[in-house]
Amino acid sequence: MELFHEIVKMIGNFVWGPITLILIVGTGIFLTIRLGLLQVRDLPYALKLAFSKSENSKKDNGDISHFQSLMTAMAATLGIGNMTGVATAILMGGVGALFWMWVAAFFGMATKYGEAILAVKYRVTNHKGEISGGPMYYIEKGLGWKWLAVLFALFGFLASFGIGNMTQANTVAGSLQANFNINPWLTGFVLMVLTGLVLLGGIKGIGRITGIFVPFMALFYLAGGLLIIILNITEVPAAFALIFKEAFNPSAAAGGAIGMAIRYGVARGVFSNEAGLGSAPIAAAAAKTDYPGRQALVSMTGTFIDTLIVCTVTGLAIVMSGIYVGHGDASSLTGEAFEFFLPHVGNYIVIFGIILFAYSTIIGWSYYGEKCFGYLFGDKNTWIYKIVFVAVVMVGAGLELELVWGIADIFNALMALPNLIALLFLSPVIVSETKKFKAIRQKEKQEAKNQSVVG
Repeated sequence: MELFHEIVKMIGNFVWGPITLILIVGTGIFLTIRLGLLQVRDLPYALKLAFSKSENSKKDNGDISHFQSLMTAMAATLGIGNMTGVATAILMGGVGALFWMWVAAFFGMATKYGEAILAVKYRVTNHKGEISGGPMYYIEKGLGWKWLAVLFALFGFLASFGIGNMTQANTVAGSLQANFNINPWLTGFVLMVLTGLVLLGGIKGIGRITGIFVPFMALFYLAGGLLIIILNITEVPAAFALIFKEAFNPSAAAGGAIGMAIRYGVARGVFSNEAGLGSAPIAAAAAKTDYPGRQALVSMTGTFIDTLIVCTVTGLAIVMSGIYVGHGDASSLTGEAFEFFLPHVGNYIVIFGIILFAYSTIIGWSYYGEKCFGYLFGDKNTWIYKIVFVAVVMVGAGLELELVWGIADIFNALMALPNLIALLFLSPVIVSETKKFKAIRQKEKQEAKNQSVVG
């Protein structure tokens, strides 16, 4: 078993090595150039689309609203990576890793946009009248490479039990046992029941739950982080200055190598926002929308919120506390940083944040796994997946999961490769759909202007 652990670790280091990370960031840079810095130019409109009342007709194809689609994707991406992932990046790559996390997220916004535009364009309707979409469909229908689509679906299906299920349940159970002495199996049972109740409602039920649950949990965690920043606002400029300095000139105490800062900043950023992995477009495909470009802009905001806002709040709290120096435990660092600034309260904010974020990840990934399973074995058989997925939640809560983490990391990387290949080969389609929607937006603006003049 020890040899198997070493083999898994070795494979994980390889698949998440420089080649994969360069491909992920490189795809984002390539799409950013081809789309003309769309993530800067259209971000205000994208945020308006995501958080304002839908502009679409009830006749638009899809199962859930723009907002519910975004929240379903955010449910999966907003997870323990926003807390322990940031802490790991700082401990392994130094404070400067935060800068490279931002860089990866900036270019990742273009990647997330491209994923969503293809997901909506190539989505299909299953026998139940529900929408199915994602990389497996745009790989098959756009590229015609059925074998690669099957590989993506297989890796996505397997990854849902690891990073999207057992690891999350185990993290919640471990946190509750350590802080409140609650039996892990009891935690697992409760999580299993709660997950089962949500899954019974299908994507519309998931959309309704995440539409309420995700904003609440994000605001709960952000409120604590922003309170720390506001109370220590005079220290924020120095924290940013240190992050930028260490990004290009890391000190020996902070890792001592710019390569380490880049590696862990990019890797943890990708784990946090999932840009390029191919998971989020599965949720984007279900959105009610008239044009692929409209939902793609909404999906793009997920990376902005996840990394450039939530991860930044976590990172600033850790950097300003200074306790990362000589610290060796990423799992407790964020809680200790919050506790440093908010005694008797800060650690509990992080504990409950972990519980909420991990549970939301289980809900989001259940949908991803179901769609991958349905692609492989037929939508009529997804009830089998749901039963197994719900049961595995309880199993994961009571196990030691270091090995599962390693295997889950491998399947995540293996998901990304087919998806990134598709994005690069289908980039002309992404650009073409973007130009079409740009013309439509200009027409809509002109019509609105004419109406205002008449009014």
